[in-house]
Amino acid sequence: MRNSGPESRPRRHIPFAVILGTNEIASAVAVHLHRRGHNVVLSHDPLPPVIRRRMAFHDALFDDAATVGGITAKHAVTSIDIRADLRHGPTVTVTELGLLDLIVIQTLDILVDARMQKYQTKPDLRRLARLTIGLGPGFCAGANCDAAIETRPGKVGVVAGAGATDEADGISRRLGARGGERFVRTDVAGRWHSAIEIGTRVFKDYIVGHLGNVPVRAPFDGILRGVVRDGTEVPAGAKLLEVDARGRSANWTGIDSRGRFIAKAVEKAIALHKNDASEKSARVLHFAK
Repeated sequence: MRNSGPESRPRRHIPFAVILGTNEIASAVAVHLHRRGHNVVLSHDPLPPVIRRRMAFHDALFDDAATVGGITAKHAVTSIDIRADLRHGPTVTVTELGLLDLIVIQTLDILVDARMQKYQTKPDLRRLARLTIGLGPGFCAGANCDAAIETRPGKVGVVAGAGATDEADGISRRLGARGGERFVRTDVAGRWHSAIEIGTRVFKDYIVGHLGNVPVRAPFDGILRGVVRDGTEVPAGAKLLEVDARGRSANWTGIDSRGRFIAKAVEKAIALHKNDASEKSARVLHFAK
């Protein structure tokens, strides 16, 4: 008699998703995909440096505890580590391995570029996964991805048809009464040093850290919402820190509303892709009769 025990049953396919980026947007998408039953790997990119680290899985790269939305990420150094994690999915893994190292591990069901590199030329992601999704400026469905997601506040959603996302305008969304002035950016490249923890109350002109030997001060009173990790090499023009001046309403952990909206837009893009695939299959079956 043929063995019909658990060992002989085909293993359930767990969708494999790779997300480029370890920032708070990439992490919000990872949480939502994990909840949908996906194995998720976030691939680190040094640009731009991650500042909202308490809202992201980024610090798992350094083997620190990194939990977002009740999900804790693991650090994988090699492709062998990732293969082992995939067998126990659904999981969330963070790695320094790049896309070229990850696409040979297993066929990618979903590839999301969540690096939010507003001003850099975007690669053509198509055909690298069953569904490729680009977040933010520079993406156009049918040109460099299968689905483009607009991330501009107030307009977050899947871009219709073969449309492109809006170009970056350099204007920061407002957080309470503050806009772009809540960030401190680098004038020159250098190594960043800071011993101040995210969530610390700071005051105007308080020295948060040093870029090389130059002190970097808080722009106004508030809560340190984000700061680049100590010891990071940062380029000129990068965001070093963010201060939240909203008082009791300040938030520096978990998934914020923007991250949630973008992650839901990614889910919608996946659902639309599945519907399109189902319709195509139905048409093929109809003509085959």
